[in-house]
Amino acid sequence: MGDSKETRYGGPDFRQELERFIAEGKTVGDIVRDLGISPEIINRWKQDEKSRIGASALAALAGKVRAPEIDVSASRREFTNIYSHGFVRVAACVPEVRVSDPAFNAAKTVELAGAAKERNVLLAVFPELGISSYSCGDLFFQEALLRSVLDGIRAVADATSLMEMVVVVGAPLKIRDALYNCGVVLCNGRIAGVAVKSFPPNYREFYELRHFRPARELPVETIDLCGQRNVPVGADLVFEVDGIPDFRFYCEICEDLWAPVPPSSYAALNGATVIANLSASNITTGKDDYRRNLVASQSARCVAGYVYSAAGPGESTTDLAWDGHAIVCENGVQLAETERFSWKPGVAVTEIDVDRLSRERMTLTSFSKTETVPDFRRVSVPLRAPFGKILPIREFPRFPYVPQDPALRDRRCSEISEIQVQGLAKRMKTTGVTNLVVGVSGGLDSTQALIVCAKTMDCLGLPRRNVGAFSMPGFATSARTRDSASRLMKALRVDTGEIDIRPACIQMLKDIGHPFAQGKQEFDVTFENVQAGQRTSTLFRLANLRRALVVGTGDLSELALGWCTYGVGDQMSHYNVNASVPKTLIQYLIRWTAANNQFGLDASTVLYDILNTEISPELVPGKDGSAPGQSTEAVVGPYELQDFTTYYITRYGFSPSKVAFLAWNAWRDRGAGAWPDIPPASRHEYTLAEIRHWLSVFVRRFFRTSQFKRSCVPDGPKVGSGGALSPRGDYRAPSDGEDAPWLEDLRNIPGEEP
Repeated sequence: MGDSKETRYGGPDFRQELERFIAEGKTVGDIVRDLGISPEIINRWKQDEKSRIGASALAALAGKVRAPEIDVSASRREFTNIYSHGFVRVAACVPEVRVSDPAFNAAKTVELAGAAKERNVLLAVFPELGISSYSCGDLFFQEALLRSVLDGIRAVADATSLMEMVVVVGAPLKIRDALYNCGVVLCNGRIAGVAVKSFPPNYREFYELRHFRPARELPVETIDLCGQRNVPVGADLVFEVDGIPDFRFYCEICEDLWAPVPPSSYAALNGATVIANLSASNITTGKDDYRRNLVASQSARCVAGYVYSAAGPGESTTDLAWDGHAIVCENGVQLAETERFSWKPGVAVTEIDVDRLSRERMTLTSFSKTETVPDFRRVSVPLRAPFGKILPIREFPRFPYVPQDPALRDRRCSEISEIQVQGLAKRMKTTGVTNLVVGVSGGLDSTQALIVCAKTMDCLGLPRRNVGAFSMPGFATSARTRDSASRLMKALRVDTGEIDIRPACIQMLKDIGHPFAQGKQEFDVTFENVQAGQRTSTLFRLANLRRALVVGTGDLSELALGWCTYGVGDQMSHYNVNASVPKTLIQYLIRWTAANNQFGLDASTVLYDILNTEISPELVPGKDGSAPGQSTEAVVGPYELQDFTTYYITRYGFSPSKVAFLAWNAWRDRGAGAWPDIPPASRHEYTLAEIRHWLSVFVRRFFRTSQFKRSCVPDGPKVGSGGALSPRGDYRAPSDGEDAPWLEDLRNIPGEEP
């Protein structure tokens, strides 16, 4: 019967056993595995060779600092920790190198790995052949260099053994009788596996086949490396991190990305959510843009994160030059990059949302493994996420539907406008109808709908007088919105009309016996919906009279929150041009129209007035009768915050607690981050308690009470990847679903500010 660990720690032979392991050049990871003790014990022992800690002291130390078991659930409970929400922090590292000096290069690698660890990075990727340097040429055939490379790998493994992170370094390795260009994956002092380059280039300035064989010529699937036996090797290794769901990474090397079908494409289909690329791409003029496009494109095709590290300062400039360009992308979007042509080491650090990537893949039926895709081997990597408060580095836009870059925003507004116009124009062509009817309230939604109607007539070569625009004042219509509606209709030169709906509404209220008809100030939902229904009914009868289509005005935000009157109400129309446009985006569409004076100065002036008007359905009179007694946002929540929630709930299926985490990081400080052309006085911030409150409102309205309204919405064009809520578009759900799982998840949001 073998001795227990406790007995061995205190036994007389323990110190000799440990000394023997150290003398044999074993790494910390080897000793940890074989003796089953904490890495810190080993490091303390190795650093204290003179005093030689006694066996009893060593046993006591072991009991105090032995590493705990991985506890994923504990990390998942920390609201302020990025790793609780499916993020993984990564670093693309560009260290200083010296040509053919592995000891120096290993030391610089360790320095940069340590800097990355201080920022709670879990995956640090270093350049191609970084331990030797890429530009060694025929020095790769020198035995002294290859031995020194192995020493460098050991040094990096040893020095990073306590860092609780994955470090991927590039190195030339001799396997059997050939050299291979490799990426060595290190974790906790051990070599988890060795990735091998599939496509060594041999054209123009590259002649790698002079030195290296491609991965397909590997004669083995495992090797003994740096005293460690049976290390997996090849171009078919997907590394699965045990303690972090959805974190699976693959390593390809430089030219592999340039191939017609990169190995990472197959890796992604085998489950890899993050691709690491160890590169030594030299720089020629304009190549940086090509790299960015290539990395972004491959991350999009793979629906993956892509961590690209490149050689930089120190490589030989005998015939080539290097810019140290490291890039991190996620599903087609660049998140971070290093400064090019810097003599200082560079690190591009950011988070990759592996949870989002996994969810995205679930919805893509085209993302599937076929018989032609080879099976990859899985390599388990034991790693735990760091604990404590770790907030994201990457920025989450406050307005996910609205680009922050002004030029991109203008281009996006132009494109959305064209989509809306083309959708309505096609419907008119198909039906043979040449007239339109639209209700104009002086609010945001009807304003944008009227703009689309006018542009559609211009597109079809029809007179704008074919648009019948009607204001229909009710019991709470303000003088301001009434005036804005009138001015706008005149400025756009459409056919205008005003129909006072109050007499018809009073008759309806009398007919149904409502208290308001008897002089009581009863402003309930019936009172509101009688007005909304009367307006819609009037529009449909006007459409019959004019042989026209009724153009809807309701937007995506209202559909998400159920803020519309079902049936004969503002939910219904013949065609709804705003169906997939959220409220926050409609404001920018109107502002873009005004800023470009698309309908002249008079129209632009009234458009700016409409943008500065408080959002209200104007159905309930105020106490003094002079202004509406309703504020939409006081009931359903701030549209800017609810649009944020709508985007992440409908587009990605995130849990409320994750949405709250993202919203809190985006909205808790009005002075942080970028704003898309919003004046300082109009910039808001929200506490976590406010975010949680409005999330609960959203969950109840979206998941429980409003789906029946979305199940029978009119046709309308989808304008963006944020999604549409039509059952014929992006979203299909039962009308009688429960909201219990989402309400339960709300409990994971702290009640107080963290």
